[in-house]
Order: sequence, then structure tokens, then C-alpha cells
Amino acid sequence: MINDEYFLAALRLASGNDPIPSQVSAAARDAWRLRIPQAVTAAHEAATIRSVRADDSSHLVRFVAAGLTFDLEVTEGDGLIDVAGHISPYPGEGALVDVRSPHLTLTRRIAHTGHFVATGLPPGWLSVVCHRPGHAPIQTTWVRIRP
Repeated sequence: MINDEYFLAALRLASGNDPIPSQVSAAARDAWRLRIPQAVTAAHEAATIRSVRADDSSHLVRFVAAGLTFDLEVTEGDGLIDVAGHISPYPGEGALVDVRSPHLTLTRRIAHTGHFVATGLPPGWLSVVCHRPGHAPIQTTWVRIRP
């Protein structure tokens, strides 16, 4: 019975009698804009998430890909989140990092130690992209930071 309902819905969509709702199309366009062509995606290492300090809401998240390790310490406070990051090994001179939420991107230079900081991000989904001259960008998967 359920398969018949899906089949009929597919026929309605194919005939143009049941248009895709505008909010669904808008959400798809927004998601498409967040992609980074030719980027390598760093995998999240779930085992590394832990509280750094017991007295606050900071935690550490690690991603690894293509010889780079992203360590992100995320701190929540005053309704916003701050990210203190470290990329190792140092990605090289001229490397930049984008700390992204769905509606805001903060671009930062990476210090020779591999450290960077971005503050005042809205809570919710977060991703970091490392741009290295002469190499494909490396992006982390999206993680949800909840207050």
C-alpha cells in the first residue's frame, strides 16, 4: 500500500501537477551553496570528543584527512560559540581557514604554529575549511554545536 502511494506521488511530480514546494527548493539551493567543489572531506573522529574542562561547556572535536589533523575546541557562552583551532602539520605559508555556519563564514589566517581563532558564531551547524595554495581545500564534515 505504501509503495502505491509513493508511486502515485512520483507520477504527480512527473506530470507537473504536484510542484515541489518553494521552501523545499529554497532549502536545496541553500544547501548547494554550502558545497565546496573539489574539496577533500576530513572525517570526524568520534572517539576524540570530550570535555576539556569539567566546569564549562568546552569540548574538543578532531577531524583527519589528507595528512592534516583539525583539532577544534568549541566553547559556548552568551548564546554564541567560539572556536579555537589547531591544524597540524602547519599547512604552509598563505594558508587560510574558513569557519562556517550555514549563514556566516569567518576567514582567518593560520599562524605558523597552526593555530587560529574565530569568535561570535551562532550555535548550530559548524564546518571548517582549510585553503592551501596549490592544493585542494580540505573541509570538515558539519557538526552540530548545541547550547
